[in-house]
Amino acid sequence: MKLFLITLALAGSRIVFGQVENKSNKMVTDNSFQTILDKTVDNKKVFGASFAIKKDTIVWKGASGNLSIDQPYFIASTTKLFTTSIIVKLSGENKLSLDDKINKYIDKSILTGLHIYKGRDYSEELTIKHLLSHTSGLPDYFQGKGTSGKSLENEITEGNDQFWTFEQAIERTKKMPPLFAPGTKRKANYSDANFQLLGKIIERITHKSYAENCQEFIIHPLGLTKTYLYQDSTDQTPKTLFYKSNELNIPQAMTSFGADGGMVSTSIDMLIFIEAFFTGKLFPNEYINELQEWNKIFFPMKSGIGIHLFKLPWIFNPTGAVPYFIGHSGLSGALAYYSPKENIFVVGTVNQVAHPDISFKTMIKLTQLIMKK
Repeated sequence: MKLFLITLALAGSRIVFGQVENKSNKMVTDNSFQTILDKTVDNKKVFGASFAIKKDTIVWKGASGNLSIDQPYFIASTTKLFTTSIIVKLSGENKLSLDDKINKYIDKSILTGLHIYKGRDYSEELTIKHLLSHTSGLPDYFQGKGTSGKSLENEITEGNDQFWTFEQAIERTKKMPPLFAPGTKRKANYSDANFQLLGKIIERITHKSYAENCQEFIIHPLGLTKTYLYQDSTDQTPKTLFYKSNELNIPQAMTSFGADGGMVSTSIDMLIFIEAFFTGKLFPNEYINELQEWNKIFFPMKSGIGIHLFKLPWIFNPTGAVPYFIGHSGLSGALAYYSPKENIFVVGTVNQVAHPDISFKTMIKLTQLIMKK
């Protein structure tokens, strides 16, 4: 997912407030927060927005347009934070090491021919850390061009909804050339294949499905009520995605993503999740520092180990008024981030595949406002 910082369109709609998690939090009903969302929804690029933000004990939750604060939506690649949580938790329980070669968990039939770069086969040298940090060099089965000359992303946004298995995703990956040898210094390439493989590793170690792991390690312990892995293409609970001005109804594709992008959630649930992720409720908090090994991946993002760094360059942020964030986002316009400097947690979506960058503009505006409270 590449980001381009553009001007937000303006328009408006309505608000639905969620509930504060505990009595110590102060619920903010300042209309200026709602105005930000209302101006984001222009019914041209964005038809609905749902966000929640927390700083210390101050919490605001709201929605606009065709989304309500408790409406489930596809979080797309923000799912990768769920996968990272499970992998790091398993590491903390000594059930795996991030330095483990993935051939310990992945069948040879899957690995054979997966990573051949400049005539050398690196398939057996790939590690869990390479996958988590996108330093494997593997191409992206979803956004990379296939033998047809089109990417899966292109096909799907053109209305060609389709289903694929883990094996088919890996076979598609094998037909694309790797970009570099695993672990090449200062090299990263965003690839959904990495997280397809991580999902399979989780299943091999736990002898449970990825969905069951999410339920056991994350959803149930945190009391998330509307978060789940999308597996049934007849399930119409999540809000339909938009691509430009049209609804993008792709249930088969959404059941195919799994560990790289298949979760459904709400802004209420995601605020609970992102705070738990960064405060030691899902795995030992000391791991957070270890995850922050940054490599350039796409402007203005850097890839860490299972998380991303969003930091505006000086030219766009000369006064340093916008803090840096760590977390993840998705092509659907969903995001979940934490500002360590300001102790701000922010989640949400604009539910727009063609303009996911608008979520970042919205996040920045909400952040600047809550910093004044």
